[in-house]
Amino acid sequence: MNRLVRLALASGALLLTALPATLSFGQGAPYTVVETGRSYTRLQDAVDAIGEGRGTIRFASMRFADCAVQGKGDVTYQAQVPGQSVLDGVACEDKAALVLRGRNARIEGMVFANIRVSDKNGAGVRLEHGNLSISQAWFRDSEQGLLTGDDPQGSIAIDKSTFSRLGTCEGSGCAHSIYVGNYGALSVTRSRFEAGTGGHYLKSRAARIEVLDSSFDDAAGRSTNYMIDLADGATGRVVDNWFVQGRDKENYSAFIAVAAEHRNHTSQGLVVDGNNARFAPGIDRKSAFVADWSGDAVKLGANTLGTGLVRYEKR
Repeated sequence: MNRLVRLALASGALLLTALPATLSFGQGAPYTVVETGRSYTRLQDAVDAIGEGRGTIRFASMRFADCAVQGKGDVTYQAQVPGQSVLDGVACEDKAALVLRGRNARIEGMVFANIRVSDKNGAGVRLEHGNLSISQAWFRDSEQGLLTGDDPQGSIAIDKSTFSRLGTCEGSGCAHSIYVGNYGALSVTRSRFEAGTGGHYLKSRAARIEVLDSSFDDAAGRSTNYMIDLADGATGRVVDNWFVQGRDKENYSAFIAVAAEHRNHTSQGLVVDGNNARFAPGIDRKSAFVADWSGDAVKLGANTLGTGLVRYEKR
């Protein structure tokens, strides 16, 4: 990933950090269904109003102690001003700020913060079924950013989003910045992962993966593991990303892990190319850039690796 993209991602995160605690919104209720023009005081009422149909909920610029469950339909959750609508601290069904199991969902410009639940698995978004696209979102200071169930026919696309201070291994298992179950495809583009607090930055059991033009900055991470964990194997591309591994690791043996748990998907032809990876300044250790348990032919291209990094290890 080039320097300009990295700077743009960092600038976006700083802009969001600078938001005041409460932001004003003109007159009326804070959730508006764009297609009807009707506004609601509860997010769940706005979701229910769309029902089995298709609609966009526009959020006022403020912090919300609110959450919702989408059980059907096709819903877009859209901040009126990107970065200024925050779902803060409340989880529905003891799961997430948004629990999604409809046909489709889109998230545009939203912030998800401070989500914690009893089983240490609280997420900004819990996707249980259907397709999901996320753009210009920020997930921060929670046990997990995005957590999904299994939907082998479904797809997930994440673009221009930031995942900060997420993850924990305090529960029965670990929570991660992103944890995607057995989905058909996952795409992560032009996004930033930083300062993890446990688990992996991106853990996926999807059959197909694309991670492009993104950054994984673990310099301020605490008790973290892999940056990318393709736990069941995957095909696709990990291309043009930037990785820095920090000092405080629970597991520093690899940056990218392929089929470390199961071989449920082929990894034949998985491309890892054009990435830049290194340790944070002052760290002197050995680690594998790619650790591979799959037994398949993974294609490693021209990656730029810092001192102490082994290009590939078969495990």
